[in-house]
Amino acid sequence: QVQLVESGGGLVQTGGSLRLSCTVSGRAFSRHVMGWFRQAPGKEREFVAAIGWIPASTSYANSVKGRFTISGDNAKNTVSLQMNSLKPEDTAVYYCVVKSGNFSPRGSEYDYWGQGTLVTVSS
Repeated sequence: QVQLVESGGGLVQTGGSLRLSCTVSGRAFSRHVMGWFRQAPGKEREFVAAIGWIPASTSYANSVKGRFTISGDNAKNTVSLQMNSLKPEDTAVYYCVVKSGNFSPRGSEYDYWGQGTLVTVSS
C-alpha cells in the first residue's frame, strides 16, 4: 500500500517562508515524478511544481516561479517544497503527488496523493 505523508504546513505572514516535506512509502519507483498540487477554498485544484529524475528536471506553475523551489531524493522517495515570499493567494491545502512516467500538470494523471497539509498566509 502506497502512502504519502506530508508535513510542514501552517500559518505565516505575507512575505514569509514555509517548507513542505513529503515521504512516500510502500512502493519502489523506477521512473517517476513527484510533486505538489494545491486547492484553495472555492477554487479548482492546480499544479504547483514537480520534479523528475530520469532525466533530472523540474517544472513550476507560472504563479510560483521564482518563489518556490522543489527538491527531492529519488533514493529515499522524498520531496520538499521551499516556499518563499508567500502571498495570501498561496493559501490552500497542498497535496503531495506521485506519478509514473513524465511530467504533467493534470492532476488526473497522478497515481498517488497525500492527505494534504494546510498553508495559510495572512495579509
